[in-house]
Amino acid sequence: MPVMNQFIPGLDDGKAMYFIFLKSESRTPGGLLARTALTNLYKSTQLRNQPFENEVQTKYTSPNATILCLENYQSMYSQILCGLCLHKEVVRVGAPFSSTFIRAIQFLETNWLVLSNDIRTGTLNPAITDQLVRESVLTKILKPDPVLADFIDAECSRKSWKGIIRRLWPNTKCLEVIVTGTMSQYIPTLEYYGNGLPLVSSSYRSSECYFGVNLNPLCNPIEVSYTLIPNMAFFEFLPVQRSNMVGDTSSNIEARSLINDKEQNELVDLIDVKLGREYELVVTTYAGLYRYRVGVLLRVAGFKNKAPQFNFICRKNVALSIEADKTDESELQIAVEKTVMNHLSPLNANLVDYTAYADTSTIPGHYVIFWEYYSHSTVCIGQGRVADKSVGPLEMKIVERGTFNEVMDYAISLGASLSQYKTPRSLKLGPIVDLLNSKVVSNHFSPKCPTWAPSKYVT
Repeated sequence: MPVMNQFIPGLDDGKAMYFIFLKSESRTPGGLLARTALTNLYKSTQLRNQPFENEVQTKYTSPNATILCLENYQSMYSQILCGLCLHKEVVRVGAPFSSTFIRAIQFLETNWLVLSNDIRTGTLNPAITDQLVRESVLTKILKPDPVLADFIDAECSRKSWKGIIRRLWPNTKCLEVIVTGTMSQYIPTLEYYGNGLPLVSSSYRSSECYFGVNLNPLCNPIEVSYTLIPNMAFFEFLPVQRSNMVGDTSSNIEARSLINDKEQNELVDLIDVKLGREYELVVTTYAGLYRYRVGVLLRVAGFKNKAPQFNFICRKNVALSIEADKTDESELQIAVEKTVMNHLSPLNANLVDYTAYADTSTIPGHYVIFWEYYSHSTVCIGQGRVADKSVGPLEMKIVERGTFNEVMDYAISLGASLSQYKTPRSLKLGPIVDLLNSKVVSNHFSPKCPTWAPSKYVT
């Protein structure tokens, strides 16, 4: 917030509508409690200390009970309802990830009539059965307000939802979501809903530890860099030659948690990284992780004084692979972005979401990309697929609207956290592929066999 306040005045004068969803705890075989960082925070005795709880409540629209509710529908409904009731006090909106925030807006698009009725009558939807949620919303937030209900009806019933965030929450100054890495594909949708609102990726953090902050929060979303804070953990960096990764069949390109003896000798300290180079992040944390591979690739983008700043590139894994041909996550993302720009944008259409898998049931095997889009591919090709015809033409499958919400629902039903959910970019055969195939409305094969040119992405 000290950094944010330098660029966006007035953030302390109102509330944040920030969508947070917790995950149920589990026990380790040794009996230790295991839960996510957000779950740990909101269930901590420190936060439940009355003065601190009241302080938190003055900064956010969602009462703690709505966040502590583990039933996602009830939590989502009540958090959006509270945000609407306090719409004039909201100065910033957001969620941990772009996908979570877009899910909230789509939920509003589906349920605004029921939400408006609650505000009009001052009564809470009977589908909200959690007693703590009901008590919290009814005693602290919800009051009959026909004028506000009419306002919501007028805005939500308009044909276009462009700028809906600014229209419903007129004092909003920024949209805080992560838009780096594969989350960058959501930027056009967020810009559509925000209609000029700054998209801010304020910090870089993960389950392992807190890494750093964005010292220029109003920069272009695709240029976000993070300055790592050296007292958060001990940071080391393993140099990566990405040109050697495509087609490499060694285990070195897989995201692993252990550093071997050879790699220990290659590790670079924070002060010794070089501009423009890419590294795999390795951390030693206060919690006890020792030289732990986080599994992400970072590129040195510049320096603040002598402190290096990093672009988040991608998760370090192989997204798609057939025989010796391999495509990593960032290359798949680049391919999708090019296709959106060349084929969807001229049709005034936006990509909702996508995923892919390698279909080896055919000879030769081929890559399949599932797309969901609405109106208002490509991969990095390896030379071997041309010489021996080891990879068949790309197949594009278009799925019906709402399919990727169902994929998210399925993942959540298996225990995934809504706050931390990220659409998988590569799939194995299984229930999710079956679900996607059941939603296909059309499929298309590339008219050409794969081609290749050195250091180029072929569309």
